[in-house]
Formats: sequence, C-alpha cells, structure tokens
Amino acid sequence: MAAPNPVSESLSKKTPESAFTFLPRGAIIQEFSVAGLNIVQNFPEAQLYNDHNSAYFGETIGRTTNRITDAEIRNLNGKTYGLAKNSGKNSLHGGTSGWGKKEWKGPQALKRNGKEGMLFSYLSKDGEEGYPGTVECNCWYTAGLDQGKTVLEVEYEVEMVGDEVEETVVGVTNHSYFNLNPTAPTIEGTVATLGTAAYQEINQDGSATGKIHPLYHDPLIPSTPHTPFIFTSSTPNPDDCFVLDPQLAPSSIPIDTRTRPLRILATLYHPSTGLHLEVRSTEPAFQFYAGKNIDVPEVTTSKGLGVPARGPRAGICIEPSRYVDAAGREEWRNMVLLRKGQTWGSKSVYTAWKE
Repeated sequence: MAAPNPVSESLSKKTPESAFTFLPRGAIIQEFSVAGLNIVQNFPEAQLYNDHNSAYFGETIGRTTNRITDAEIRNLNGKTYGLAKNSGKNSLHGGTSGWGKKEWKGPQALKRNGKEGMLFSYLSKDGEEGYPGTVECNCWYTAGLDQGKTVLEVEYEVEMVGDEVEETVVGVTNHSYFNLNPTAPTIEGTVATLGTAAYQEINQDGSATGKIHPLYHDPLIPSTPHTPFIFTSSTPNPDDCFVLDPQLAPSSIPIDTRTRPLRILATLYHPSTGLHLEVRSTEPAFQFYAGKNIDVPEVTTSKGLGVPARGPRAGICIEPSRYVDAAGREEWRNMVLLRKGQTWGSKSVYTAWKE
C-alpha cells in the first residue's frame, strides 16, 4: 500500500479533487489526479506492480534510461562492462531489475523550494545489473498549486558514494503513461504538441544509429514545433527520442542539467474531459511513446476486485532524458558520465488543469 502522503493531503485541503500517491517500490507515481480523474495508468495495490508491471507504469527508471546497444559499455574505467540483456541484444531501462523494480527508502516528508514534498532514496551497489560503482539516487516529489493549476515537480540527484571505481554512467527518468480521458481504453482523441521535430534515428531493435534528423519521419507529427496533432485509434504511433537542440554539441550538455532552463517537451489535451497536461524539463531530450506495446492483463486485487486489462495505446509516455545509448557511445557519453565528486541531476515539471 502507498505510504502516507503529505503532498496529497496538502493538495486536498486546497483542491479536494486533486491528489498524488507515490510508492516506495520504484518511487512510483501511482496517482496523479486532477478534477477527480487519475491521469496516469496504475495498479490500485502495490503488490500488483511486483507481478504485472511489464509496461513500467509510473516507475523511476535507472541506472540508465532507454537502450544501450549490445548491452555493453566500452572504455569505462579502462574496461568493458557487460550489462543485462532484456531487450533482444540490448539493455533497456537499467536491465532486468532496474531501479523501477527496487524498494526505495522513504518517503521522508520535507519542505523543498518552499513546497511540501517527499524524498525517496535508493542505493545502487557496485555491479548491480552490470554497472560499476556504488551510487545513491535521491528523488524529490514536490506538489502545489499555481494559479489554479496542479503542479508536480520531479527532481533527481545521483552521486557516487563508493570507492570501487572512478567513473560510472547514469540516467534517470519517470515512466508514467498519461491518458487525459481515463475512462477510455486508449488515447484516441488526444490533442498533442511537441517542443521539437528533431529525433534520434534508431535501428529495428530500438538501438541508436548515431544520427539525429531535424524532421520527424512521420508526417502526421508536424515539422513545426508546438503545432497540434491528434491521436486517432491507430495513428500516429511514435516511439522515438526527440532532441530539443539538434545543433547543440553533445559535449556541451552538463552532467547536472538543472543549470539549464525548463523547456516545454510536450503538451496533451483531451476535449472530452477538458484536461490539459504540460511537461517541461531541463533535460536535452525525451522519449515520446504512444504505448503500442502495452500488454497488461486483467488482474484481481486482494479484495477480489477486477482491474481491467490495458492494451496498446492505453497511455502516452513522455520521458525526459539524455540521448538514447549515450552511455554506449563515447561521443555522447559526457552527458551521462558521473565521476567521484560530481552530481548527476535533472528537474522536470508536470502541470495539469481542467478548462
């Protein structure tokens, strides 16, 4: 069950129809409710995540995000590290049992940036899923109201706390699926915009080729940023990493992106509910995924209540991140390369409201 949540209680006092719930397992976002509607895909009980969360609903992804080609990192600490292969020949979302599958310490209630929030922490030991070095990740969730809109801030910090090696690689994001018409089985009718049309080219297995194209390959997603498009029952069907500044030298992206301004990654709106979502982040890229591979069976709670199956296009993922395979490609590695004494960091802000 979810731990007591002071953020939810604070929001309930101000707007009774808005609430958040977080779980220690994977520092998962279980509930993000606006106007009485939970806009994230979830399970009603923590135990169900243990057995059925193949889709990564709400998980904090780490020690790295997305895919690493051939599940291998070369020339790190002068060595080659083999990782867990859980996506064909590649490693996906930190491996077979990444951070989203682990029990985190917390929540610890606190004030951060003047807002009520909570802290989850996870200690990832040297060798876990093949990654070198012991690191600690702190995940802060803070929530509040801004001009009548519900705002969730997600902030990550990772530091090396062990002495086993001099360097490692890190990437962290949240894997929530959003559906702004939650009573519907799919995202059909959702109106979206993206902050960029540039994206990373990938192979058939999802690994990065190393190329970044300025315009998206599907004409159903506009070539001009911030131009609305609509999800039908089957199109468009993106599962790609979009890059905000394709002309920016990867070497200029800092290990702690919180020095960069928050920028709009994507917006969603559904006319049936009048709900809006805006996602901003300091991160240089984001995976935008229409959920084509969601395959979660119908399950039953401990009280015998049925939870409907979730299938393709049940939600949209917007995953703020570094580049796909940044850990595996030395020309991009600086943005994920964490050394002793450094801090990996990022911040993302989710703003939702009903018109």
